[in-house]
Amino acid sequence: MPSIPFHVEVDDIFRQHYGWLRGRLMRRVSCHCEAEDVASETFLQLAEDGGRSEIREPRAFLATIAKRILIKLWQRQDLEQAYADTLRHMPEAVALSPEEHAMLVEAICQIDRALAALPLPVKTAFLLSRLDGMSYPQIAEHMGVSLATVERHIKRALLQCVNCTA
Repeated sequence: MPSIPFHVEVDDIFRQHYGWLRGRLMRRVSCHCEAEDVASETFLQLAEDGGRSEIREPRAFLATIAKRILIKLWQRQDLEQAYADTLRHMPEAVALSPEEHAMLVEAICQIDRALAALPLPVKTAFLLSRLDGMSYPQIAEHMGVSLATVERHIKRALLQCVNCTA
């Protein structure tokens, strides 16, 4: 039996399941626009898959993709909220212009994506150093690892950040 071209299969899945997915997402996000964006991004990722994934249960497959997109969306929103909270506590003289703010948020998101690719101990050591201001010996004691391990973790995290922003 000849197989259906993938773009036709995606078109069929879109026609049959877009409304369902959008409705499901509307119960999980704060506004209609976000549900539309996540649903659209879900089908975009499905189309970019190019048929590499066998789709037996389209709704389960779409729900899994959408859940991943939602998690990334919520992580970004949490990051932006934390940054906005920090800005609220800064004196006005230190506050950033809208352009500087946008550039800084994008840089923070790039660093967050870079760190997401690292193992948890590496990310933890880096964040303890950069955000909590802990010294390497303090991090080693806190994590229960050697000083050399902390140094390797920090070096790996820094290289990851440089490679992802370059």
